[in-house]
Amino acid sequence: MPYTVPILNLLAACLLLISFAMLSRRRTQRLVNLFAWQGAILFLSTCLVAHSSGLHELYYSAALTLLLKVIALPLILHRLINRLGAQWDSETVVNIPLTMLAGLVLVIFAFGLAQPISMMATTITRNMLGIALAVILLSFLMMITRRKAVTQVIGFLAMENGLFFAATSATYGMPMVVELGIALDVLVGVFILGLFFFQIREQFESLDLRNMENLKED
Repeated sequence: MPYTVPILNLLAACLLLISFAMLSRRRTQRLVNLFAWQGAILFLSTCLVAHSSGLHELYYSAALTLLLKVIALPLILHRLINRLGAQWDSETVVNIPLTMLAGLVLVIFAFGLAQPISMMATTITRNMLGIALAVILLSFLMMITRRKAVTQVIGFLAMENGLFFAATSATYGMPMVVELGIALDVLVGVFILGLFFFQIREQFESLDLRNMENLKED
């Protein structure tokens, strides 16, 4: 349909802008909200691709995205943050302007890397593969520039959003069995990491991962 590609381009641009916003945010709860917005954009884009391509199984993927990434995981993360008292993440490895500059370099690299790959794809979303790769790289950058364990987990989940968007852009998504397996792994992983966070705080009275560098073998 004629309106599909412009709307998908707009949603992809919003996804990229949210990734940049996550790089600049220090408050952990706002990072969770931005992650939920990423999930909402993935839900809308998947529904639009399902409607335009006639692949009705993508609606199940969209429903799973809505349930897990827009509702379940943000609620779990908000509750975890409140229990841990980790609403603020004021420390970064490098300052925000330098991080944003590095993010711009990664976006240029992602578009250059994706250009020959997207030319071989046959989907209507092939031109958005560069944005998907940029989202993955920006999420990875957020993981390595934050000191708190909670924010690194949010970065990991945002990276998974980029991988999902890349799969949708290149091949109209992954098989449903694979998506269900990944969704279950992510959900279980968040629960396990939640327990891990409590252990870190109990041991060090902080969620700063630099404290773990001081551990020495007996």
